[in-house]
Amino acid sequence: MILKSNLSLHKNLLAIILLCYNVFCYSQEPNDCVNAITVCGNSSFVFDVNGIGIQEVEGRNNCSSRENNSIWFQITIAESGTLAFTLTPESNSISEDYDFFLFGPNATCGNLGQTIRCSTTNPQAASQGNNLTGMSPNDPDPNEGPGEDGDSFVSDLDVLAGETYFLVIDRPVGNSPFSLEWTGTATFPDSPSNPLLANPNATSLPNLEICDNVAPFDDLITDIDLTTLRQDIIDGQSDVAVSFHNTENDANVNINPLGDTFTSFFSTQTVFIRIENTTTDCFIINKMIVNVTSFSNFNPPTTYEVCDDDTDGDDQNGQTTFDFDVKTQEITNGILGASLNISYHLSESDAIANASALPTIYTNTTATPTEIFVRIEDVNSGCIGFTSFDIIVAAKPIANNVSLIQCDEDGIPEGFTTFNLNEISSEVTNGDPNADVTYYLSQVDAENVENEINADAFDNFFNPQIIYARVTNTSTGCVNFSEVSLEVSSTSSNDASLAVCDDDGSEDGFATFNLNDTNNIVLAGAPVGLDLQYYETYEDALVETNPLGINFTNTIPYNQTIYARVENSNACYGISEIELTVYELPDIETEFETLYCLNSFPETIVLDAGIINDSPSNYIFDWSTGENTATIEVDAAGTYNVRVSNVNGCFKDRTITVLPSNIATIDNIEVVDASNNNSITILVSGEGDYEYALDAIDGPYQDSNVFEDVLPGLYTVFVRDKNDCGIADKLVSVIGFPKFFTPNGDGTNEFWQVKGISNQFQPNTSILIFDRYGKLLAELNPLGGGWDGTYKGKKMPSSDYWFKVQLEDGRVFTSHFSLVR
Repeated sequence: MILKSNLSLHKNLLAIILLCYNVFCYSQEPNDCVNAITVCGNSSFVFDVNGIGIQEVEGRNNCSSRENNSIWFQITIAESGTLAFTLTPESNSISEDYDFFLFGPNATCGNLGQTIRCSTTNPQAASQGNNLTGMSPNDPDPNEGPGEDGDSFVSDLDVLAGETYFLVIDRPVGNSPFSLEWTGTATFPDSPSNPLLANPNATSLPNLEICDNVAPFDDLITDIDLTTLRQDIIDGQSDVAVSFHNTENDANVNINPLGDTFTSFFSTQTVFIRIENTTTDCFIINKMIVNVTSFSNFNPPTTYEVCDDDTDGDDQNGQTTFDFDVKTQEITNGILGASLNISYHLSESDAIANASALPTIYTNTTATPTEIFVRIEDVNSGCIGFTSFDIIVAAKPIANNVSLIQCDEDGIPEGFTTFNLNEISSEVTNGDPNADVTYYLSQVDAENVENEINADAFDNFFNPQIIYARVTNTSTGCVNFSEVSLEVSSTSSNDASLAVCDDDGSEDGFATFNLNDTNNIVLAGAPVGLDLQYYETYEDALVETNPLGINFTNTIPYNQTIYARVENSNACYGISEIELTVYELPDIETEFETLYCLNSFPETIVLDAGIINDSPSNYIFDWSTGENTATIEVDAAGTYNVRVSNVNGCFKDRTITVLPSNIATIDNIEVVDASNNNSITILVSGEGDYEYALDAIDGPYQDSNVFEDVLPGLYTVFVRDKNDCGIADKLVSVIGFPKFFTPNGDGTNEFWQVKGISNQFQPNTSILIFDRYGKLLAELNPLGGGWDGTYKGKKMPSSDYWFKVQLEDGRVFTSHFSLVR
């Protein structure tokens, strides 16, 4: 039979072997004969091979090989039969090459002798269809290899009971693990079993749950006693040994046993159990998870805070009574079926030792906070847990008896008014930020928190009247009580007024007032040492809410009444009205711009103060010229200023800018003529803003001083000041030559003459007319009518004729024109 129970055991063994090799546990590697793995129970294996120990195969085999990456097995035959196996690499790559060597029978590590079976065939070189190797009854050869020799399998072996053999598995090429399956009829000694496991193929025991019962009880380090477990596994057998180990490797090679009693070092750790048959050396590895937990099946208690009271005759000494049954209920709340013994202690050591337990009703004798340590023992499991909480004696809040005096300013001196009780809350509590104050008509109402009165506005109905303050600490909930005496005063203070001009840049009836400017008026005749505060409404002043700052901007435009409250040591002395007025500024046009024609000097223009929708007689004027009239006359450009003031003394300033302008001076006229695109450019100077027209004083005018595509002839150019300071003009000539003329008697275009010549422009010009052969036909008078198309009284035929023009300025032009009849 083939027992599979050790398969996972040896898988794990391999991992431990490789780990051990990396930390130089060389002596424990199964790659030497002396460390060979015992084969038990016809087990199948899954192994990796990694490295060699001592080279023991070289020269002892007929397959011409040696150890490369080897693992040794010792085989003892329990029942005679055939010894055969199949080795299967995990990788099916044909390059993975496994070899093996078999020594025996009854060979020893000191006297191995020669192999009786071996195979070193390379499956790739031999062109095999797979990379398996082993011993088989279907193969006749005892040895195969190396290289391409053989098919990787050799013949099986007949073996007898009691014989021992050494099998060496070697991997010269590749790096994958392998599996080993026994296929012969011989059997091996049985492996031991764990009687605690109902399933013989199982390797894991149930988890072991242990409470941390070693102080400090919450570090999850405790004593673990496996004596009983070991005895239960041995079950009275004399040839079974049991040991416990931290690692599977330690269990496999049987080193570093933990002992039956050891100290845990992880909250959750795996204990590996080696169960060995001392007669056959066969063993199995079981494992067990040990979970160490601290006892926590309870509710952590919260801080226990109690307000100080006067049960001991002093409600401010920080001592009071605590009932620990309250904490016991909290600790066990919601835990069903719990059977717990709970005790309270002043020190952790007392709690651990279960000594000096405190009484359930406990009165502290030292200042708090004090840490109380709790010991909690589960009667059923014996587990012990510990926790702690603080006890705190919370101080009662301060509650002073105070008095509040209010003014009777409603016009009826009957001693009744409205009080803002909130203004004395700070005095009641000495300014404690954690104190909340509420007010009641009676002590009973204050204690029962019933019929709370409106602290913002309380109307008294006795004068004086006692009410009651309940002070609650918002952090601790502790309360205290005091009396508040309310009294109505009939003293008074003076009214006052403030007025300012609306000169803040936004004429909207709003301005900022310095309220301190009325202090002397309000307090005139009053005792020294009074306090003064301003409020926007009478109600605010009465109950002292929303006090105003020193600088106040009115919220009602132009006219508003606010209130000043005068106090004598927080007692109301009087409430005064303060009338605030914002005066309007003069309504004027503050900026104005006009022009003065310099060429009109000494004529004057009139400047006014710019009054809008009102009579100038209602204002006072102060000009920068020193004049004080509503208007002035000026005859020069410049900047003129006038301050306009109304009867309230509020003013605005007006700035008038008088800009200079003038008729243009024509400095030059540039003419481009006798061309295909004649142009006139007018160059002027002067203080004005100018526009230009050609040959028409009424225009049209243009902003450009250049006229283009001008026909030949005589023109007048006009330059007009846009500010109406006048028009300048000048004659200009544009020389040009007609392309043709038609002397046919119809009265139109009867003569050919040079254009643009006059008595003022080029009068001494020479004009000669030629026919196409260069014959001089006429010499024209430049100021005359021109050539009529005849020569010596005879009409010349239609044709092209030539001209030569020498202008008075020296320019000479030669070209031709057409005579058309």
